[in-house]
Amino acid sequence: MRNISDLIEHYLKQILQNSSDGAVEIQRNDLAEKFSCVPSQINYVISTRFTLEKGYYVESKRGGGGYIRIQRVDLPSLEAVQRHIHETVGDQIDQTAAEGLIYQLEEADFLTDREARLIRAAITREVLALKLPLRDEIRARILRSILISLLTK
Repeated sequence: MRNISDLIEHYLKQILQNSSDGAVEIQRNDLAEKFSCVPSQINYVISTRFTLEKGYYVESKRGGGGYIRIQRVDLPSLEAVQRHIHETVGDQIDQTAAEGLIYQLEEADFLTDREARLIRAAITREVLALKLPLRDEIRARILRSILISLLTK
């Protein structure tokens, strides 16, 4: 059985997918009531699963008429994806940012589930058992090389 965070994430992604403009505005309290959870659970899901690294832009307005707006950031073309990889990876990348990029590429169907799992396995801190910043530099080289190889026609 899925946990409440998974259910909230799935619900929000479903709404985003059905949205004509790729965005959704929600009331945090209404969503918390729908899932019978505390509003901080909604904050947790949004702050951990709807990040810019994962391809989402989140905007929030607090107060009585407040809302949370989640916008999907699409990667339009292979060239744009390759440019995005070069900008995101740079000379070094930490594990969280790398996993976010992999997630984003998988969600946009540029990577299969299997490819994403293999890349994650190759760049974990357990495999790259080196001291920082060398570990982040090696991770960046491996990640960039694998992604460019997979995404080059």
